[in-house]
Amino acid sequence: MGHCRGLLVLVPLTCLSIWGAAGHSLPASRQQLDFRCSDGSCIPTLKVCDGRTDCKDRSDELHCGHPCKKKEFVCHSRECIPPHLLCDGVNDCGDRSDEASCQNCTALSGLPRPHPQNSPACVSSEFQCRDGQCIHQSWKCDNTPDCSDGSDEENCDQDECKVDNGGCSHVCKDQPMGFYCLCPDNMKLVADSQCEDIDTCLESDICDQLCVHVNGTLTCDCLEDYRMNPTTRECRAKGGEAQLVFASSKGMRWINITGTDYREPARHLAGRGPVAALASNRTLYWARPGWASISRVAMDENLQKSVLALKVQGSVSGLALDWIHHLLYWTSVETGSVHVGLLDGSAQRQLITGLDKPSAVAVDPLQGLLFWAQSGSSAQIERARLDGRDRMSLVTYSIRQPVALSLDIPRQLLYWIDQGTKSISRINFEGRQRKTVVESNGYLDRPFGLAVFEGFMYWNEEVTHTVCRANKHDGKNLQILSSNAASPGGVVIIHPALQPNGPSICGNTGTVCQHECVVDLLAETPEFRCTPPEMGRKKPLEIPSISRTIPATTLSDPMFSGILSLIVILSVLLVGIALCWWREEFRPSRPVAEQTFSLKESQDPLIIQVSLMGPEAHKLPRFKKNNNFKPLT
Repeated sequence: MGHCRGLLVLVPLTCLSIWGAAGHSLPASRQQLDFRCSDGSCIPTLKVCDGRTDCKDRSDELHCGHPCKKKEFVCHSRECIPPHLLCDGVNDCGDRSDEASCQNCTALSGLPRPHPQNSPACVSSEFQCRDGQCIHQSWKCDNTPDCSDGSDEENCDQDECKVDNGGCSHVCKDQPMGFYCLCPDNMKLVADSQCEDIDTCLESDICDQLCVHVNGTLTCDCLEDYRMNPTTRECRAKGGEAQLVFASSKGMRWINITGTDYREPARHLAGRGPVAALASNRTLYWARPGWASISRVAMDENLQKSVLALKVQGSVSGLALDWIHHLLYWTSVETGSVHVGLLDGSAQRQLITGLDKPSAVAVDPLQGLLFWAQSGSSAQIERARLDGRDRMSLVTYSIRQPVALSLDIPRQLLYWIDQGTKSISRINFEGRQRKTVVESNGYLDRPFGLAVFEGFMYWNEEVTHTVCRANKHDGKNLQILSSNAASPGGVVIIHPALQPNGPSICGNTGTVCQHECVVDLLAETPEFRCTPPEMGRKKPLEIPSISRTIPATTLSDPMFSGILSLIVILSVLLVGIALCWWREEFRPSRPVAEQTFSLKESQDPLIIQVSLMGPEAHKLPRFKKNNNFKPLT
C-alpha cells in the first residue's frame, strides 16, 4: 500500500499541474503607464496636477484643483485622488476616468498623434466626447471641461434636451448654458439623470424594522421575534443576549454586543479570515487566510474541537450560511467564483464564475437571494437566485473596494463596507434607495468584517485594532466594543432572531414549498425542487460528527472529470493504483481535530496583558485618539 500511495501522489500532482497551467493563471505584474495629453504626446503621471503645464494643450492640468486640493486629480465623479494613482491599471475613481487618458507611451515616442479610439456607444444618460470617452450628460456645458479634449463645453448654445431628452429619465430642463434633469414630486434624482420613487420610510429612516406610511404619518413596528422598547421605539430581539464573534490573528473571540462580557481568545483558531454561524446549534464556520478549507467548531464549552468541514479550491475571501437549505456559500479570488456546498461536506460546486477578485458574499434564503461583491478593476455588487440564475447588478458606480456584505433582512436592505472610500453604505434588494450611512470617522481606515443586528452596524478595523458599532440609520453613537483586536477579520453575530424559520422560496421559480425544498448540487445545473409530503425527508439540524468531502470524481468540476477520463485511458497499472485510492478514499474518516481549547472569562475585557502580546507588542500600531468617543467599560 505504501508503493500505491507513493505513485498516487505523482499522478494527481502531474495532472493538477497540467490543468493548473491551462486553467487559472495569475496576471503578470502591472506595467506603469504614462499620461496621454489630448494632442497625443505623453508625460509621466507624476507631472499631472503639479501646478505646471507639461502638455502643450494644458490637458494635464484640466482636472485639477477645485473641488479637490492642489495637486489632486478630479475624477469625473467629482472624487479626488492623488496623482500617483493615475494610470496604475486600477479603477481608483470608480468611473475609470483616472485610466481614460493613459497610454503605453514607450510605443508612441516620435510618432505622429494617434487617432482617438472610439469606445462603444455611450448609454442615453451619457455624452460621448469627440475622442470616444463617455461622461454624464449633466456634465456637458457646466463650465467645467470633463472630456479630455474639452468637447463637452462646445456648442453650448443648443438645446441638449432635444437629443435623447438629455439622458434624463423624466424631465429635461434646458438652460442658456447646459441643462439639468428634473423629477416628479413623488420621485427623486439619482446619479444626476435618473428618477426613482421616494420610499418615505427609508427617506425618514426612523424605523428599525417595519414601517407603515399612511396619510403623512409613519408608524413603526417590529417582527414577531422582536419586541419594541416603549421609550426608544427600538426593536430588540427576544430571548438571550446576542454574541458577537470575530476572527483575529490572536484567535477567535467572543463578546456580547454591548462589549461588557468578553472571553479569552481561542488561540488555536487564529487567523483573520471570514466567519459564518448556524444559530440553531451554535456552530461556527470560518476559513483561515490562504488555506483551501473551511472548518467548523461548536461554541458550547463541552464541544471544544474544531473539525474540517470542507476542502475547497483556492482560499476563501467571503463566507455566508443558508440556514434553511443547510448550504455554505463562499467566494474565492483564485478561482474568481462564488461556490456553494452542503453543510455536511457531501457536495460542492462552482456557482458564479468569471468574477474579478470576488471579496464577499451574503444570503437571504427566505427570499431565495444570493449577493456577492467583487473588488477588481470593475468593482460592483450583484445578486442572483440561490441556484445562480436571474443575475442582476445592484451597485456599479461610486464603488471602489467592497470587502464585506451584511443583510438587514427585516428591512430588506444590503449593507457593504467600501475599503477604498472608507465608508459603509446600503441599498435595497432591488438596487434602489442607496444611502451612505457613515464615512471615514477615524475607525474606517481599513475595515474588514461587517454585521447588522437590531439598530446597529458592527465592524472591525485593522489600523486601530478595534471592534466598533454605530447606529445603522445614520452612523451616529459610535462605540468601541474592543480596543485590542490584533489584525481583526470576519465578524458574525449569533442569535436565533437573525435566522428565523419560515417558508422560503425554492429555486428560481419563486415557489414556496408546502413541505420541503430539496437541493441537488450534482445535477448539470444546481436544482432546488419541492417534494411531496410523502417523499419529504426532514433534515436534522445537527451536523454529523464525521465530515468528509464527496470523492473528487463525483463532483461536477471539469478538472475531476478529466482525472476520471485519464484513469479510464491509462494502463492496467494505473487502474490498480486507482483502485487503491478508491479503497482509501471511501474509508470512513475521523474528524480532523485541530486542538482543544477552553473559554475563560476575562476580568479586564478591553486590555491585552503584556504576557499575551509577546515580543511583537512593540510593532503594533498605536490607537488613534478620538476625544469624542470612549471605549465601553
